[in-house]
Amino acid sequence: MRFLAGLLLALAMTVPAFAQTGPARHVSAELVAERQGIAPGETIHIALRQQIQKGWHTYWRNSGDSGEATRVKWDLPAGWQAGDFTWPTPRRLPVGPLMNYGYQGEVLLPVALSAPASAKPGDKATLKAQASFLVCAEICVPEDATLSLTLPVTSAAAPQDPKWGAQIAATLDAAPKPAGLAAVFQPHPAGVALAVTGAALKGADMAGAYFFPFESTVIDHAKPQAIERGPEGLTLTLAPGYGFQGGKAPAALAGVLAVGDKAYEVAATPGAPPAGASGLGPPPAKGAGGADLGLAAAALFALLGGLILNLMPCVFPILAMKAASLAGHGGEQAEARRQGLAFGAGSVLTFLALAAGLIGLKAAGSAIGWGFQLQSPPVVAVLALLMLAVALNLSGLFEVGTSLQGAGTGLASRGGMLGAFFTGALAVVVAAPCTAPFMGPALGWALTQTPIAALTVFLALGIGFAAPFVLVAFAPGLLSRLPRPGPWMEIFRKALAFPMYGAAAWLAWVLAQQAGADDLAKLFAAAVVVGLAGWLAGLAQRRTAMGGKPVVLTVGAGLLAALALAAVVWPQDKAADLQSEPYSPARVAELRAEGRPVFVNYTAADWTKRDATIAAELASHGRAGVPLYLVYGTNGGEGVILPSILTPDIVVKAVEAATRPSR
Repeated sequence: MRFLAGLLLALAMTVPAFAQTGPARHVSAELVAERQGIAPGETIHIALRQQIQKGWHTYWRNSGDSGEATRVKWDLPAGWQAGDFTWPTPRRLPVGPLMNYGYQGEVLLPVALSAPASAKPGDKATLKAQASFLVCAEICVPEDATLSLTLPVTSAAAPQDPKWGAQIAATLDAAPKPAGLAAVFQPHPAGVALAVTGAALKGADMAGAYFFPFESTVIDHAKPQAIERGPEGLTLTLAPGYGFQGGKAPAALAGVLAVGDKAYEVAATPGAPPAGASGLGPPPAKGAGGADLGLAAAALFALLGGLILNLMPCVFPILAMKAASLAGHGGEQAEARRQGLAFGAGSVLTFLALAAGLIGLKAAGSAIGWGFQLQSPPVVAVLALLMLAVALNLSGLFEVGTSLQGAGTGLASRGGMLGAFFTGALAVVVAAPCTAPFMGPALGWALTQTPIAALTVFLALGIGFAAPFVLVAFAPGLLSRLPRPGPWMEIFRKALAFPMYGAAAWLAWVLAQQAGADDLAKLFAAAVVVGLAGWLAGLAQRRTAMGGKPVVLTVGAGLLAALALAAVVWPQDKAADLQSEPYSPARVAELRAEGRPVFVNYTAADWTKRDATIAAELASHGRAGVPLYLVYGTNGGEGVILPSILTPDIVVKAVEAATRPSR
């Protein structure tokens, strides 16, 4: 016994750092140190090492769509301090329709460890830790490890640990860290533009660049991140997450940008992306994003941008309405001039109204950009129905006046100056999501200036946009060359319906990108109702022309139109669609006794709290962890286990089968 004790003492003297491995089935965990000891007042790094079973993974600080980050609770001697993990760059871990972030194989999670100045050389410090991590493959299992590490206190800096010192140093060297990169983000209809520029990105291989956010709610992790390269960096287009819903945006967008074999910490603030962040658009006039452009240059750029905006593809449907309106006047110069001025007033005032909205929201702390009105799914849906109604009118399903200038709303449908005014307003609403050359620097500069300067720039933009139509209306030579009204106009009118159908289809596509298949289906249903309302309105008009009084048809058309609008605008509490309550075996038995189908989602429980009841239920179904989904039918019997990766179709079919009467 004395010999054995002496041998153990000798081993303890020659092995200065001792780590105890915790029990785990899918992850083997231990604490390791970069040095063989620590001096009083010194800070060194230790690491939580995970050896993960093949096919399984643990999670990064932001686990993505599901999962939970590794955690550790320290029990240190008095005066000793341990910092937070230094997280290595994670991997993307797709699981069905989800995207998670984490680690496979072996990973070291370094932690800075500080010894107090009062530590005595020759003593030994035992560091204890309780580590917990969620380890997942097709199922997820929470695991714990009770760990300890003994370090001798040395009088001077101790030598590097021969086994772990170099590995910990390499992990720290490769870990993401700030590199002086400038980053801004800005929401727009296609997503959230994250622009990053700086010397570290010049000449870098941008293929496969990816942004891992620190917060789980700011982006849709499963959606791809489009890359635009530029001479100074890159711009990623991110699908927004819950953090951007309801017209709100986070105050900052922080995370890790992985580029090639490098990774950098970035903290983006709201702002317009500089031209050097992508290969698109004109070069900045002076300073990034036009910060030093000046009022005169910004107004000139805005004027040119407004002129060119008339030629952008997204404005083609409005150009069709303009052309039809002018053609309808033939040589009536006085009326054309009046309507040209009214159209110009509608365009300019709408630009100023949108500018005021941008300025107000920016002052309230929102991060928004040009075209923000099409970031709201209800607005997009209403505009899609509006474009459809215009197209149906042009196709002759119903009439709203003899002038195509009235396309749009009920007010815009009137002839004369009022109709021209609201056609100009509608043109701006639909055209605003397009950004013509020269507009980017001008708008970026305007949104960083005083309200007066910003309104001046937007005024110039509105004048540029309205100028072609107004000038043509005042050019007698051009008007005299327009064909006289005649039967050809009916054919021309119906031909112009197809750009409007195209505009409605494009807006439906925008809605699908924003809100998904459910809202798109709702829009399609509302579109059918709008078509029915238009047909009833046309039928009522024809009967009125024959001397009838089709009050029922007119009221019915109006009610259907209102119903369609309410369907796409009225907020829906999606959480209320599903009746849920906390799980208990007794409650499941009670519901089954009532003859009701029951869907049990064990994954929704906080399994990290090690609920003994849920653990027993999982074991009774041969499962060691979540996810587990069960459906109990109305006819009794055992629950049906659903696949680990669910789709809405699987759930619907399972519930339908559970409620089907037995034969």
